[in-house]
Parts: sequence; C-alpha cells; structure tokens
Amino acid sequence: MPETETTLDSNLVTNYFPYLSTAQQNQIEQLSELYHKWNEKINVISRKDIDLLYERHVLHSLAIAKFIQFSPGTNILDVGTGGGFPGIPLAILFPESRFHLVDSIGKKIRVVQEVAASIRLANVKASHIRAEQVKGKYDFVVSRAVTRLKPFIQWIDGCIAPGKNSGIIALKGGNLDEELAEIKRPYQMVDISDYFNEPFFETKRIVYVPF
Repeated sequence: MPETETTLDSNLVTNYFPYLSTAQQNQIEQLSELYHKWNEKINVISRKDIDLLYERHVLHSLAIAKFIQFSPGTNILDVGTGGGFPGIPLAILFPESRFHLVDSIGKKIRVVQEVAASIRLANVKASHIRAEQVKGKYDFVVSRAVTRLKPFIQWIDGCIAPGKNSGIIALKGGNLDEELAEIKRPYQMVDISDYFNEPFFETKRIVYVPF
C-alpha cells in the first residue's frame, strides 16, 4: 500500500484523537502495512474489511477511549481479541495501562504478538487460552462482537476485581434489547455515532456493565 494512502487512512484516527504523540501516530500508521502483510498469511481480518482497517477496526476499537480514559496502572483483559482488536489500538492510546489479549485461536495470537513487537508495544501480553482459563484480576474486560453478554459474563466471572470503577466494556451492534434483558444487571449503553461521524457507526454501540 502506498505510504500516502496509509497516512491518509491513519488520519481518520488522528482527526478524532489530535493529542496523540508522534510515537503514537507512528504506531497507528504502521498498523496498515503490518495487518496487510499478516492477512496474506493468516486471515485475521475479512477481505472486504482489510482496506477499511482504520475505520472498521482501529477507530471502532478506539470508541472505548472516547467512553473512558484508563488511568495509569489499569489492568485490562481483551477477550476474543482475534487479530488484536480492541486491545492493540487501546494499548497504543494508553501506554501506562496494561493489556492482556487472549484468544482461543493460536494463529491469531501469533499475529497479535508479532504486531505488538513490531510497533514496540511494551504494555501488551498475548495468550493462546480460552477466557475461562484466565487467571488473575483485571479492572476491565473489553471485547468486540464476541458473543452474547449472558454467556460472556459467565466466562469472565471471577476475572474482574470489584471496585468503584470496573466492569465489562463491550463493542456491540444492532438491536440489543433482548440480549441486554437476559443479563439482569445494570448497564449503560452509548451510541458510537455520538463520537464518530462515519455511517459505519450508526448501528454500533458500547455497552458497559459495571461490577
């Protein structure tokens, strides 16, 4: 991909996050080349989406950064991370927070590890394990279109350290009325279109389930 096209696409992110440091902007810009390269070897992003990486994957992930600012030292678990979303973009934005990205598919975790190493993300750990096997406590669990919230909450039960500011932050789409009724817990839902103007986000939402 030509450098000018990569830079133009990454500008979609910096338009919404103008305060990024030069180092963070460089990390964001490198994602296109890295994911295009790895996607030719291991299909971690659908072919129809790979050329829309910054909108449909990077910026979508960073909607969480519009919803909440993670404090330094915050521990975040990304369950079902796939190729590293939302974890890798969030780790770029919050270098003083710690991110543990997990997925049950080993080849996807390999991509996460290679991408994180290539852009020198020191605050990311990636593990080939199922959510139910995760040990330790986290302040937040993030996910993107992994499964319905009711089984998801069962998967990560015991992973979240209860506190004044902790819980699940899930990126979801479509009509969520039935799914949210199932969980029988308090929640907060935010339209991502409140943050981003692109039509892609009109049906996308953040659901926060506090613990």
